[in-house]
Amino acid sequence: MLLTPSDVYIRYRPSICDLRVFLKEHGEPGAEPSPYEKVLRTLGQRHEQRHLETFPEYEDLRTVRDQTELVERTKAAIDAGVPVIYQAMLRTDVSIGGVECEVVGRPDFIIKNGEGYKIRDSKMSRRINKVDHPEILLQLQVYGWLFGQNFEHVDFSLEVHAGSGEIVPVPYEGPDAVLETLEQIVSIRRLESEPFSPVGVSKCGACVFHDRCWEMAEASRSIALVRSVDQELAVALYGQSIRTVDQLIENFDETSLAELQRPQGRKLRRVGSTAISILRNAKSLATGKEAFLCNPWIRPSANYIMFDLEGLPPQLDEWQKVYLWGMQVFGETPGEYTASTAGFGPEGEREGWEIFLANAASIFGAYGDIPFVHWATYEATLLKVYVERFGDDLGIAARVRKNLINLLPIVETSIVLPLPSYSLKVIEKYVGFRRTQDEYGGDWSMARYVEAVETEDEALRNAVMDDIRTYNREDLEATWSVFQWLLSKRVTIDPTIS
Repeated sequence: MLLTPSDVYIRYRPSICDLRVFLKEHGEPGAEPSPYEKVLRTLGQRHEQRHLETFPEYEDLRTVRDQTELVERTKAAIDAGVPVIYQAMLRTDVSIGGVECEVVGRPDFIIKNGEGYKIRDSKMSRRINKVDHPEILLQLQVYGWLFGQNFEHVDFSLEVHAGSGEIVPVPYEGPDAVLETLEQIVSIRRLESEPFSPVGVSKCGACVFHDRCWEMAEASRSIALVRSVDQELAVALYGQSIRTVDQLIENFDETSLAELQRPQGRKLRRVGSTAISILRNAKSLATGKEAFLCNPWIRPSANYIMFDLEGLPPQLDEWQKVYLWGMQVFGETPGEYTASTAGFGPEGEREGWEIFLANAASIFGAYGDIPFVHWATYEATLLKVYVERFGDDLGIAARVRKNLINLLPIVETSIVLPLPSYSLKVIEKYVGFRRTQDEYGGDWSMARYVEAVETEDEALRNAVMDDIRTYNREDLEATWSVFQWLLSKRVTIDPTIS
């Protein structure tokens, strides 16, 4: 059996999933990489290339195709004390769990360090730790073990060239830890049938098997589709032969489900009060019907402004960056769509922020303290970040923050929907909103923006930004559609009836 550090990546990214390893082993076709994944790959290659250019001399092995020759040249370079070896190859044969395995690894850099060597991989990620990126640390462990297998008397250390440019040391945990990691992969690949791995909105979002697994989960009415049933609880229920939404409803009431012990980290904990919302969500999914909980309270206003940002996460920029601040007034006196975009020069981000503040000030001048309606926490979080970054001399951002209305928790507390997710993209379809673009989404937007940044073609850049503005404008229209739909659910209660 051939094993590589990429097997570790497959198991852990975008989230840990044994089923993904099994499906890869059995040749299940996955989806093509998303535009966002392609952008990450391109940027990762550039990041690695820039680091390579910092070394005055190195032995470049990336063009060597024959594996035997590649391994021999790597050994010869180490024996000769070559200062830097780029795209080397290390291999060894070993028995793991009773299976004869060939383990092969190809670290980006092997760098002379006194009498020993530093094994360094280039990664776009900025948070190099066990919580955010266990797969990076585990891949480095495999490289270290392979080096030790080939060069017993040569000292080595492990490092990551992070997306920030920082060189992050990675402690080597020893051969036992590496063999345990590889044995887990071997045991998964040897399974005769698919391991149970519950679907999840955040867990499965960027996985190449997303559509395949979600279609099967929906067809089987999997318990994992119930909101508030997290991964650990789904596994605990599966262990009790509770595999479908209907079985959950048939076998539990609020009291018995609340008493169920489920793993949480290394401990067992009761499901507790979450049982109420779990069963509500399950019954709604099972029947396909909504369950009204209470009238949604939304601050009365003749007009509301829908508010949505497009931004890059830290791994794609020096810091979190908003490249578009979108706003539009809806209601009795609607307004035009306004998009404040970051410029492409060194001061572009500040320019976008200042244009946003000016546009917001103009809206306040025309409408007074109009509510800013948004979905989830991103807008509130980034407003705070940008005030700290660039200031708010006139207090406009503070005024926006004071008038924010997060629509998501209002939906969650007022109505139960027969949906596995309450993301805007899911609920907008449920209420009947339709977009004009065939391709859209947060990842799509980020990929297109990076395309705009990288191109020198002004016409292409303008066309890309127009596409992003269309996507953002339709995000605002979708938010307004959900807002109106929610208000239509209000019921009038006769105050004379107790």
